[in-house]
Amino acid sequence: MTIILKSPREIELLREANQIVAKTLALLAEKIEVGCTTFALDALAEKFCRNCGAEPAFKGYRGFPGSLCVSINEQVVHGIPSKKVVVRDGDIVSIDFGVKYKGYYGDAAVSIPVGEVAEERLTLLEVTRTALYKGIAQAIPGNRINDISQAVQEHVEKHGFSVVRQFVGHGIGSQLHEAPEIPNYARSERTPKLMAGMVLAIEPMVNLGTHAVDVLRDGWTVVTRDRKVSAHFEHSIAVTDGEPIILSELSV
Repeated sequence: MTIILKSPREIELLREANQIVAKTLALLAEKIEVGCTTFALDALAEKFCRNCGAEPAFKGYRGFPGSLCVSINEQVVHGIPSKKVVVRDGDIVSIDFGVKYKGYYGDAAVSIPVGEVAEERLTLLEVTRTALYKGIAQAIPGNRINDISQAVQEHVEKHGFSVVRQFVGHGIGSQLHEAPEIPNYARSERTPKLMAGMVLAIEPMVNLGTHAVDVLRDGWTVVTRDRKVSAHFEHSIAVTDGEPIILSELSV
């Protein structure tokens, strides 16, 4: 696939889309509580984004049934919202959300601790969040995709956790998934050079135990093979001639 560089106007539209994502995730973080269902969170997200003039990007994408991916504890990504799944005290709830707005996509994710959460889990959240920002800091012209990947991997493994290898970040624009892929681990082959105008969704998925994962029989939900907890943070960013712009960071 060809890497598509975005114009300043396109980057502004991508920022607008990602701000709807950011506002939605902030709303969900405020509303999530012990006893709520993942279906209720999904309905709230869809209603809010449609009120903003956007469409939920994931709903119907390759047959996915929800607007949100809601993944709890050992679920890594792609958890399907359900009236039967209830958030419990001590859970880590990872919420991945995307929208389509004026022909362009926004995509971001956050992992939220609910109630009294074990210290080990809170450490996992902080390490994953920090790894994301360390990866973003490498998104400057002249660097390569591998510089992002290596920064994420080194920070995660320094703390004794592991990065998921089966699922990766991606380019984003007028399509939800564009080139290039952005793994969270360094590769031996030569990776694309970063250039101003690239827009990337960087998304560390970090496990407490092994990096190995399995896909459940629903065909979507990804879980850690050892069933230890996982965390997921994601931002969509634009590479510029200077520092990267975090399009999905909530503007105040």
